[in-house]
Amino acid sequence: MSQKLIAIDLDGTTLNSQSLISSRTAEVLGKAIKAGHYVSIATGRPFRMSEQFYRQLKLDTPMVNFNGALVHKPYQKWEFERELSIEKDIAFEILAQKEKLNLDFVAAENRETFFINDLNDFEGHFFATDKVTKANLFSNLTTNPTSLLIKTQHQFSAQVSDALSKQFENKIDVRTWGGPNAILEIVPKGVQKAMSVSVIADSLQIDQKDVIAFGDEHNDLELLDYAGWGVAMSNGIEQLKGIANDITNKTNDEDGLADYLEKYLAL
Repeated sequence: MSQKLIAIDLDGTTLNSQSLISSRTAEVLGKAIKAGHYVSIATGRPFRMSEQFYRQLKLDTPMVNFNGALVHKPYQKWEFERELSIEKDIAFEILAQKEKLNLDFVAAENRETFFINDLNDFEGHFFATDKVTKANLFSNLTTNPTSLLIKTQHQFSAQVSDALSKQFENKIDVRTWGGPNAILEIVPKGVQKAMSVSVIADSLQIDQKDVIAFGDEHNDLELLDYAGWGVAMSNGIEQLKGIANDITNKTNDEDGLADYLEKYLAL
């Protein structure tokens, strides 16, 4: 079998509902790497919220964060690295509509840090830290962020996404995280995972036909469409299943990715 680039989403795909990589999934991905394939994370999360999984899987490949707004090789200088940003004025305009849009919090992020609207709204597990100070307040946002993270409730999620997409239609795209929370990730217009995974594939000299991608949500649509073989999780959205080449038999809580990959690659 030819060498593959295996692009894996995290939430709802590689991670179970406890936001963990099971020992079986880690084992199978390790076997794939040992067999000569590349494994690359492609997530909506910032690096500080995905670094532990990069380390757990013992990766040394480039990765995608912020749904494609950042493609980089952690801990190294990499000639293909790219980071895009959103106008900071958009962040402040969305914050001004927090109550109107039924938002629980609004955060602006870059690879180093984050800014939130109110210290009382801080939910540490969304930022991979329990530490927050006045330095993290929105008033200290002076540069254009890489992405915006907003939390709402599931009954408002589609409405919020539509409203913001229309209001800033030429400047942003709104993506959804997988998992149990109604999290929306806002990235620069045109940014999506496939664009950055293609950069990784080119850097590794992997043909598009040899890219295998796994995902479960709206933010994986372009990725699975781009991949030579796109696999939707059985717990994924119907729209994604409609464009995928195949669907796992098991969910993310049943090691669906590992089960599928082990059989597909004959590991």
